[in-house]
Amino acid sequence: MSLRPPRRALAPWNYCYTITPPFAGRPQVITNSKVAYHEHDHARCEHAAMAQARNVCRARGARLTPSREAVLQLIWQNHKPIGAYALIEKLTALNGKRVLPPTVYRAIDFLLDLGLIHRIASLNSFIGCPFPGSAHSDLFLVCRACGSAAECSAEGINSAIAATAARAGFSAESQSVEILGLCPQCNLQATESTP
Repeated sequence: MSLRPPRRALAPWNYCYTITPPFAGRPQVITNSKVAYHEHDHARCEHAAMAQARNVCRARGARLTPSREAVLQLIWQNHKPIGAYALIEKLTALNGKRVLPPTVYRAIDFLLDLGLIHRIASLNSFIGCPFPGSAHSDLFLVCRACGSAAECSAEGINSAIAATAARAGFSAESQSVEILGLCPQCNLQATESTP
């Protein structure tokens, strides 16, 4: 059961994710899987991401330089994680001149520090964060067929990780969970092609 305010009340970035509040003992879940795996107006995702980035930078007194903004826009071109060297190639093609790796890595570090993007370690790549500025865990559903990824934050998983770390006397500073599988579209195609 997903509760959403009426369309006219939505801020531009709310289109990119849904919040399922706690219900009947189930924990709250925040996810962008409704749009990440389905046909949608992706320009709205990109617009929302850039608006959020500007707001986060303004609130933290950080500067979103043209190169940082270009890297963020490339990361948000779709819901597929992208690696640093692919970003370098795309920026070089866009600028018409060679872009050096340190330029891209500095932009990536800046965007990671502000929580505007996340690193998907198993792919050594990056994906835009659909809900920066909110406290959430990094839980990614990565489709092995099409390469799309959705970010989710599930209170129950956060609690289980925190409890496990506490029992071990471990002080967790960050967490990232990556789940590899098939998105709804690829799962449907796999099911339809199975005799």
